[in-house]
Amino acid sequence: MKLISTRFGEQAFQSLVTLMRLLFGIGWLFAGITKITEKNWFSEPGIFIKNYLMMALDKPNVPEFYKYFIEHFALKHIMFFNYTIPIVQIIIGIVLIVGLMIIPSVLICLIMHVNFILSGNMNLISLTLYTSAFCILLFLNKSYVLSLDRYLGIEHRFKNIKQKVRKNFTYTPSKAS
Repeated sequence: MKLISTRFGEQAFQSLVTLMRLLFGIGWLFAGITKITEKNWFSEPGIFIKNYLMMALDKPNVPEFYKYFIEHFALKHIMFFNYTIPIVQIIIGIVLIVGLMIIPSVLICLIMHVNFILSGNMNLISLTLYTSAFCILLFLNKSYVLSLDRYLGIEHRFKNIKQKVRKNFTYTPSKAS
């Protein structure tokens, strides 16, 4: 009976992590679509993101180095960010839903989340998404269920790379002669 209970618990947890990956992907997909359809990033290019960045400069919780980044880089490349952010969000959302290249996709999400948080926007949704990204990475073996990574064998390539990295960074004391 205990074996059945343990097995059920493992499958339930695996289903939960897979569902988390799917919902995370759906969230990113809708974030990109919303920027295009409701926030008019493409029909009125540059307006929303410029206003967003200008407001970030006035927030006291935005670090000085990030204000410097906004002033000297982001505001000078508004149109690049205007088109890149929603497109990347849509692509990452689809890729996470189908489970293709999960590790690089989640890392890109984390980079985008860090930028969102640094711009002074820490709220419950961003905290939930940030935590979800780390959970997907922490329980990566469980995230591969119902994924193209598993179907195409990409999962094993990442495991081989991980083992090589671990082998190179493992301390082995040398024998003193």
